[in-house]
Amino acid sequence: MKRHILLWLIPLLLLIGCAKAPVTGRTQIIMLSPEQEMALGFQTEKEIFKTEKITNDPRYLLPTKRVGHRIAKATGLDLDWKFYVIENDKIPNAFCLANGHVFVYTGLFKYIDNDDQLATVMSHEIAHAIAHHVAERVSVTQITSVATAVASEVIRAKTSQYQALYEAALGIGSQVGVILPYSRMQESEADHIGLILMAEACYDPREALTFWEKFAKTSKGGIVYFSTHPSSSQRIEQLKRLMPEAIKRYNVCHLGDRVE
Repeated sequence: MKRHILLWLIPLLLLIGCAKAPVTGRTQIIMLSPEQEMALGFQTEKEIFKTEKITNDPRYLLPTKRVGHRIAKATGLDLDWKFYVIENDKIPNAFCLANGHVFVYTGLFKYIDNDDQLATVMSHEIAHAIAHHVAERVSVTQITSVATAVASEVIRAKTSQYQALYEAALGIGSQVGVILPYSRMQESEADHIGLILMAEACYDPREALTFWEKFAKTSKGGIVYFSTHPSSSQRIEQLKRLMPEAIKRYNVCHLGDRVE
């Protein structure tokens, strides 16, 4: 039995690579190579172009490109940065793929009053990409799958009674105990990195609070169980704690004109 478990674990341990997240310095476990991560981004993009309608409406595209390029410059990364707008007024969201291609839904603009607030969302999404959060989540899922399989094998060897129940519990436990908390942590980290990015791009970080407070009023509020995002109150409190650092960066930024 021990030998069988080792056959699962040894290849996994050999594949694991450690990295550091930008700004926060958090140690990450990433099993995907940069080439695999980039390929995943391009494959996702192909599916997006098949299923979503891309608009060139200047009301949305011009501010998206204007804000996006400044935030991209603040990252210091030489990616193939591109910016698209998806025509869908029902989804107030945005996302950034590993290849540096950013997509913003038209539905987001209902909640945007200025470039600083648009920068709040775009910097958060770009933060996910530069922190390799998708690659990290894939890696954690792979590790969790192996660990669950090993635990299931141990249970199977010990008893056949209630085996299906135990295995179902293992699956739920891995989701609630590992993957979902990890996702919430990444969301909080993206808020942190994004706040610093927008400040270094000369967008007023105080507008992040304005945006999220306004956005929170449109939702039902409270913590949604099994949600991959922190609650609005947690997000806002974290931004308040990080604001002094962001203001310092904003006061010395040089990528654009600050509005006092």
